[in-house]
Amino acid sequence: MKEYESFILGGGPAGITAALYLLRAGIKVGWAEKLSPGGQVLLTENIDNYPGFPQGVKGWELIDKFTAHLDQFEFDKFRDEAIEIRSQSGSYVVKLSESEISARTLIICTGARWRKLGIPGEKKFTGRGVSYCAVCDGNFFRGQEVACIGGGDTALEESLYLSKLVKKIYLIHRRNALRGAKIYQDKIFRDPKIEILYDTIATEFAGDTSLTGINIENALTGSKSLLHVTGAFVFIGLDPAGGFFPPGLETDALGFIKTDQEMMTSLPGIFAAGDIRSKYCRQVSTAVGDGATAAYNAQAYLEHNS
Repeated sequence: MKEYESFILGGGPAGITAALYLLRAGIKVGWAEKLSPGGQVLLTENIDNYPGFPQGVKGWELIDKFTAHLDQFEFDKFRDEAIEIRSQSGSYVVKLSESEISARTLIICTGARWRKLGIPGEKKFTGRGVSYCAVCDGNFFRGQEVACIGGGDTALEESLYLSKLVKKIYLIHRRNALRGAKIYQDKIFRDPKIEILYDTIATEFAGDTSLTGINIENALTGSKSLLHVTGAFVFIGLDPAGGFFPPGLETDALGFIKTDQEMMTSLPGIFAAGDIRSKYCRQVSTAVGDGATAAYNAQAYLEHNS
């Protein structure tokens, strides 16, 4: 079993930053990321609010710069994911799908996944009309009529991206006002391709072998109708990418990990950073800050418990 001073779970901005800080401090680091480094950032068409890029930057371009910063260091990378964590003799054993490792400190940066609506037809039509990533799948619906479900920043940003590709977008929102940033709302209101359906709930995805429509209901009047679209993009929030946490690790009601301001969790030697944390603001900039803070305090923990 390989042993590390610190092991990082997750390769998004928080995990990349944590690795960078620890490696520069000479810490023996291991890192597990099942997919390509970058996390949700790779699914973001354009990032407009990351400092140093006044004209915005493509998600993949920013991650390329992040990972290039790590290329000067040699450390173990596992293309794998955590299955279980257990404590053992002052360290933690992480069971990956194909191996096990031991580490004195852990930094959990596994992020979050798009939340599902949980309505009939969603599972059946996922990949056949229902999507959670406009950048990934938008081109399949070029020239067609689609719907976006949600009213926050992500729903607005992705709708604006899709408007470059599709014929028309119905933006379905269950409340009477959008929740996203004003800069995105202003763009949405000016876009002739986007029609907002306020106080509207999606109740079922309809179709045969692929999506042909969405059954919707007005939350105020109860009136029901079928919205004829060939694509539906769901952006209603995030769920934590967990399921492997050790006993005693404190989480909030939604399953996100609770930490203090130093990224320390309820278990000694375990830190959390990025979208997996219980917090309000989930942005690339906050993930980077979380990762740096977690790494700094993991190093301090190692020094104080050597």
